[in-house]
Amino acid sequence: MSEEKLDRDGPASTARSVSRPEVGAEVRRWRQTRALTLADVGERSGLNIGYLSQIENAKAVPSLDALSAIAGALDVPIAWLFLDSAPAPRVVREADRPRTRGPRGASIQEVDGGTARDVRILEAVVPPGCSTGVHAHTGDEHHLVLAGRWRMTQGDQVLEVGPGDYVAWDPTIPHDVESLGPETGRILVIYPRHARRGLEAPGRVQGA
Repeated sequence: MSEEKLDRDGPASTARSVSRPEVGAEVRRWRQTRALTLADVGERSGLNIGYLSQIENAKAVPSLDALSAIAGALDVPIAWLFLDSAPAPRVVREADRPRTRGPRGASIQEVDGGTARDVRILEAVVPPGCSTGVHAHTGDEHHLVLAGRWRMTQGDQVLEVGPGDYVAWDPTIPHDVESLGPETGRILVIYPRHARRGLEAPGRVQGA
């Protein structure tokens, strides 16, 4: 019967399969930002200079207690030391946005490119006289006017808004958004990615 080497984290084979977060680069970056030497951090944290150097060079994996001491010495929240292990920022170039074409040159662009986990961000580009048509759906909806004048109707409420204006409403109430001009309208629409289920068909840009 073969023996399996155990440690406090369980079987050795299991321990090897766990990816440990890299903190050394962030420890070094914050130490240099604070204009501190390894000796300064060692004095403040009570940790050995050699051990701190090994941590910065990814040759040692600090315990939670050691990380807490280092974070205190650097005067940063402990979570900031894990930023080097965080996922890279998601970037969607304007040219890569998915686009849906409508009548008379109208378009709807998915600004987030489908990468956002919790929200959907759309930019509607709509010529004067076009509208979404009356529709309704679930999930809070937010609007930021980027260009042009707009008529926004929700139930009996009618608003006229322009660049820089922000409007939020309950989209379960039937609503319609119309571009008034004189120039082509642009509006940002934000709503929960998984909440938008139509009570009626979602609005599509319609010609006058």
